[in-house]
Amino acid sequence: MTGKYFILGITAVLLGLVISGCNKGDASLSPMDPHTGVSDKEIRIGSSLALGGHAGYLGTQMLQGAMSHLNYINEKGGIHGRKLRLITLDDGYDPTRCLFNTQRLILEEKVFCLFSYVGTPTTVRIIPLVNEAGIPLLGMFTGANRLREPVNPLLINIRASYYQEIKAAVSLIVEQKGLDRVAVFYQYDEYGFDGLRGAEIALKKYGLKPVAKGTYVRGTLDVESGLEQILLSDAQAVVMIGTYDSCAKFIRLAKEDNFSPLFYNVSFVGASELARRLGRSGQGVLVTQVVPPPEVGKTGTTLPGIQDYMDHLKHYFPGARPSFVGLEGWLNAKILALALEKAGQNLTRAKFISAIESIREFDLGIENPLSFGKGDYQGLDRVYFTKIDQGKLELIQ
Repeated sequence: MTGKYFILGITAVLLGLVISGCNKGDASLSPMDPHTGVSDKEIRIGSSLALGGHAGYLGTQMLQGAMSHLNYINEKGGIHGRKLRLITLDDGYDPTRCLFNTQRLILEEKVFCLFSYVGTPTTVRIIPLVNEAGIPLLGMFTGANRLREPVNPLLINIRASYYQEIKAAVSLIVEQKGLDRVAVFYQYDEYGFDGLRGAEIALKKYGLKPVAKGTYVRGTLDVESGLEQILLSDAQAVVMIGTYDSCAKFIRLAKEDNFSPLFYNVSFVGASELARRLGRSGQGVLVTQVVPPPEVGKTGTTLPGIQDYMDHLKHYFPGARPSFVGLEGWLNAKILALALEKAGQNLTRAKFISAIESIREFDLGIENPLSFGKGDYQGLDRVYFTKIDQGKLELIQ
């Protein structure tokens, strides 16, 4: 069997596992030792995320932010004398590769937990593996509702959901801006469908429906057909559920065609990269965020948590620029370390989840306390609004 067909064969087996729901009792996917991934000297943690391709900016920023704090923790001696070893695999924002990577992390690397996955289509694909292995997954860079409902203690979300982001945005569009013709441009996959549903739910409150829907295929820049659908609707605002490259092209083409509604993007777009790619075409574009701006707080002074993030980033990644995505990765790592510390010396996955559930009103230094609880596995709920102004992202509320 050639290498090419061997890889295809593995992929087919993995897809079969997911389709069958990863049958209970398959010991190959269920490490029974509660101390899996934990030795006297280290705790192994696994992450599959996009480090290249059209979502590579997001994964790279997430990883730099997370490693900034993990390196800091390790230099201080680790957690209960154990260093934190993060094993990362590139999935290119491809669900099948993410599935393969996750099984490798569980079976071969025998990691204690999974951490900081990037994207809805990739993360949703591995839920059956997470459930079968009984392995916690913390700090996903996605606001997908399927990672929140039904409630699953193995899926530990830090950020606010896309439903929360879009609800806040639609409120601003309809109530503050007085706009009632709202279109939706979305990536044709789990991510986009989740955002579309969130927009439909938010608009229904005002007796409205999307006046048009435009789509594009993940991993492409084929936005022209979706743009044409929305151009015909004469929309006053466009809710955009995509990645920075495709959304930037959509906005540039729209403005070249003298179509300038209010453009709004959810946080996953990668606001800093979106602004960079748009240049002057980005003026006035709105982006919701789930963390505060990575430089100054609402008072115009740097918040202590953000200052720590910038200090760690500068120390471990000289020349790297702070970003919303990087800050989110840093916060994920901070919460991971906090839970591992609270779980105690005799670390098990069950104790780790109990430690998460015990966190109440924890001050992250960002003027947004973190809280979990039994049955509540999303730590933050606040949504921020930013606007691109002269190529920079400005906090507006």
